[in-house]
Amino acid sequence: MNRKYSARRQNIVSSNKKAGDKMKIGFIGAGKVGFSLGRFFATGGIHVTGFYSRRKESAKEAAAFCDAKMYDTPEEMIQESDAIFLTVPDGSISSVYNELKQLEISNKQICHCSGVMTVREAFPDISSTGAYGYSIHPLFPINSKYHTYRELTDAFFCLEGEGPHLVKWKELLESLGPTVKIITDEGKIRYHAACAIASNLMCALMQESLDLLIGCGFSRELALSALTPLVRSNLEHILQEGPAAALTGPLERGDISTVEKHLACFQTETDREMYRLLSQKLLQTAQEKNPKRDYRSMEELLRKA
Repeated sequence: MNRKYSARRQNIVSSNKKAGDKMKIGFIGAGKVGFSLGRFFATGGIHVTGFYSRRKESAKEAAAFCDAKMYDTPEEMIQESDAIFLTVPDGSISSVYNELKQLEISNKQICHCSGVMTVREAFPDISSTGAYGYSIHPLFPINSKYHTYRELTDAFFCLEGEGPHLVKWKELLESLGPTVKIITDEGKIRYHAACAIASNLMCALMQESLDLLIGCGFSRELALSALTPLVRSNLEHILQEGPAAALTGPLERGDISTVEKHLACFQTETDREMYRLLSQKLLQTAQEKNPKRDYRSMEELLRKA
């Protein structure tokens, strides 16, 4: 661990000493998310009670990593914890909750980390149990059990729920470093769609670019090498200045003949349609950048292509 990170974490631990004394967090599920959040909380001075998992070896490993306990039963962990994180796959969240609600969970905070599921979907009858439900989603690619926790300090977290602890969770997470936003359950699916577009669908666009370059004689390695400075520079400008300021290219210039050639070069209707629809969306950004430019001819081309 580098000195800069260690010093920053030490400051956070000191500022959260009281919060750590009050909040006790347990985990059901010991995968990458459980490992990462557990260690993130623990190094921030928050009391992690421990882990329960059907795979005892995983729970034991996570507990050791977070200097916490391994529980043989969820009952014992619930008794010793204020908040219980269900760090299991999205498809298992509701079934695990259905098992938990057979236990004494009154006044406990039941939290899941799904970006797409609302609290009402995951815990539809939680008010009848006397417990409180929260969705606490780190908007960050958790790809390592052992290292990602170090990066969560600079991550973004999205919170959703209706209980009295929601603002306290926002304050607690912000004290650990992340930026935090509370959203309504109605906005949850839009939030997740936005995340998927920015992360997952960008992979599809990169794959399309690679396929086109490979189709004109590039090796995959050379295609990646050629696109890297273009993509990196453009992404930096987008993040610093916004999409409109970063936008360049034939569509922004109103270069109809080039866009026509692009549309004609695609091998499949699916690829052509993807280019056409994304260009229609991009045309709105181009008009924002150049409010006095006439894009009507370009708009007509994209509608009938």
